[in-house]
Amino acid sequence: MVSQGIEHPFPHPVAQPGSAKLRNYYFARAAFSAAWVAAAFSVGATEPLAAAALLVVYPAWDAAANWFDAANNGGLAKNRTQALNLVVSAATTAGVAASLGSMNAVLGVFGAWAIFSGLLQLATGVRRWKSYGAQWAMILSGAQSSLAGGFFIKQSLGTAVPSILDIAPYAAFGAFYFLVSAVLLTLRRNKSAPA
Repeated sequence: MVSQGIEHPFPHPVAQPGSAKLRNYYFARAAFSAAWVAAAFSVGATEPLAAAALLVVYPAWDAAANWFDAANNGGLAKNRTQALNLVVSAATTAGVAASLGSMNAVLGVFGAWAIFSGLLQLATGVRRWKSYGAQWAMILSGAQSSLAGGFFIKQSLGTAVPSILDIAPYAAFGAFYFLVSAVLLTLRRNKSAPA
């Protein structure tokens, strides 16, 4: 029996009208990252120009994705973590493009980006938890991204010359976490759908 007149402290995650958009957004990000990883391991591994293009495109896509996410959820002013992530990713795009002459420098830029964007993604996941639920994968992804960033920076300071294949696994984990988040939102929506 359902109690009448009792207001829950937090809205039920799946009742949010934007959860379908957020799920589709996560699916799109997972698909892009998976395609990027496939390209990195194929043409990126053998063609320097393709690798350079892929390295610039990845943070540029992240900047565009954060703008799209914020724009569809009340705008940049109401979504400061995505707004900051947009700025960080745009600066990373420029930094990668300027550093293409040295893969060690590129990896260092990616490392700094992974730290900052990871922390901002984690903050976004925490903020969205009450509204949508199913954000633990995004929170875990953000934390892992920050740890990976520290590893990238350490690796960039070594004598070995890295390649795009050192970054591809990082993108693969990103694809996995976005896919998990999309699936979790789908399951929540299906569970709440009327019989």
